[in-house]
Amino acid sequence: MAFVDEAKFFVKAGDGGNGCVSFRREKYVPKGGPDGGDGGDGGSVVLRAASRLFSLMDFRYRSHFLAERGEGGRGKKQYGKKGGDCIVEVPKGSIVKDAESGEVLAELLADGEEFVAARGGKGGLGNVHFASSRNQAPRKATRGGAGEERWLRIELKLLADVGLIGLPNAGKSTLLSRLSKANPKVAPYPFTTLTPQLGVLQLDEYPPCIIADIPGLIEGAHQGAGLGHQFLRHIERTRILLHVIDAAAAEPAPLEQYLTLERELALFKEELLARRRIVVLNKIDLLDEEEVAERLREFAAATGFTVLAVSAEEGTGLDGLRLTLARLMQEEQPAVPAAASGEDTAGETGSEILP
Repeated sequence: MAFVDEAKFFVKAGDGGNGCVSFRREKYVPKGGPDGGDGGDGGSVVLRAASRLFSLMDFRYRSHFLAERGEGGRGKKQYGKKGGDCIVEVPKGSIVKDAESGEVLAELLADGEEFVAARGGKGGLGNVHFASSRNQAPRKATRGGAGEERWLRIELKLLADVGLIGLPNAGKSTLLSRLSKANPKVAPYPFTTLTPQLGVLQLDEYPPCIIADIPGLIEGAHQGAGLGHQFLRHIERTRILLHVIDAAAAEPAPLEQYLTLERELALFKEELLARRRIVVLNKIDLLDEEEVAERLREFAAATGFTVLAVSAEEGTGLDGLRLTLARLMQEEQPAVPAAASGEDTAGETGSEILP
């Protein structure tokens, strides 16, 4: 199933029902007064956030959402029935904008949160409202009000606990498939993921952790190069950024990969550098023990963050990574950089994962 994170759609609320012109007609009451009822209000178009949705796929097949109009009033002061609302479920993290002005109208972040995209028209008044001592038989009623209508644009920013970021072919998709039950495309030849993928990391003693595989970034992504802004925005709503580095790559060198990612994050939105970050050196199965230890020391000194070495392909070091992510998700304060804590990250990590 394709991932859709942008859509343009039309909403039209229901018109209000017309008021009724009616007079009382009963046996032995030859000159009854006015008894025309009011029309019912039109239904509204309501957007509702739903945690079960992760894509705007439904908007690919439907772009017009119409609510019911209110029923007209009737005699005997009977009010018309209100038109039914049109409820449109959208994923959490959806941003709703006016299609013409680009103004942000709402952000739906919590499950069940709602936004009235178009309000229904008011029902018209029946002639019972226009009776007076000077006009005891009014033949006047009002029409129902028109429901709101407009074109809207919706954008999705994924709400995830951990965002996997890295250059193309760093092994993010393979890592996601090993940390969760997700089934992203993986292959033994170079390619880059074109759409974000979600997975859930589950450990017995910890709450579930949602992981998002953000498509590969390249230099200049903050200016729209490659996938550019289209997917950089998904990083904004992740609590932890996990830098996936190809430790066996000759060009660009592993440390240069990290610096490129940090530079693109800062140029896109500088506050992203305040997020918790973990550096994961992937593909260590292609290196010998001494080379892995050298990479760990190099990154621990250059980054000041927790650095882990893993092989997503063979599963080496993944238990330690799972536990680290689960523990970080429980912390209320940002993770303490490994260098600042006084711990020898390279030595400790190396002793865990080296054969």
